[in-house]
Amino acid sequence: MEPPHNVTSQHAGTGPRRPWVVGISGASGTPYAASVLRGLLAAGEAVDLVVSRASRLTLLDETGISFRDAHWRTDLREWLARGADGKPETFRITESDLADVRHWAAGDLAAGPSSGSYPAKGMLIVPASTACVAGVALGLSKDLLQRTASVTLKERRKLVVAVRETPLNGQTLKHLVALDEAGAVVLPASPAFYAGATHIQDLVDFVAGRTLDAAGVPHGLYRRWSGELGGAAGDAGRAQ
Repeated sequence: MEPPHNVTSQHAGTGPRRPWVVGISGASGTPYAASVLRGLLAAGEAVDLVVSRASRLTLLDETGISFRDAHWRTDLREWLARGADGKPETFRITESDLADVRHWAAGDLAAGPSSGSYPAKGMLIVPASTACVAGVALGLSKDLLQRTASVTLKERRKLVVAVRETPLNGQTLKHLVALDEAGAVVLPASPAFYAGATHIQDLVDFVAGRTLDAAGVPHGLYRRWSGELGGAAGDAGRAQ
């Protein structure tokens, strides 16, 4: 498989750094997070990364990669280079691509993003577990991920919650409604098929692309609907 895109950082900001905070919770779906991160970097966006303790177990289970605070840059590069099918070095990620990524430990409640005065553009939680959804909806702030989400809401910044769970029980649905009413974008990690997917990476990139759409970040991760019936089938046929 040829990778659908490569990461080329275009960030050359001369003003104050204003990152997107990407929070990764313990739900299954770490390839979604990797695709969102690659998309942000390709768009030249600065990124602040918060990886929850539970998500490190999921990442280890889904990819075999251990995410360690002391070696986070090395581990992140290996993760972002891996395809959704588990194939290593599917994407070319260099150290310079990660130059404007900052990592904050999940237990560091004194970190920059924990304060409303920290100049962030907004926050993307991908994937969002039901426990994470509940914590944010209830304002628990038990770790940096939840605290940053609460700050994002109170500062009226963009918060996109890519919930990844099925089925959803009534309590979780109430929490999602509460987040919607608080101003968050609730975005189920639900791939569509009109984009002509021929590989698992295409399905992952669709969800990641919709997440970036909600944040207003430009990307080329998926084929957009053009109003022409049968377009996806034609693209799939040409790809074979």
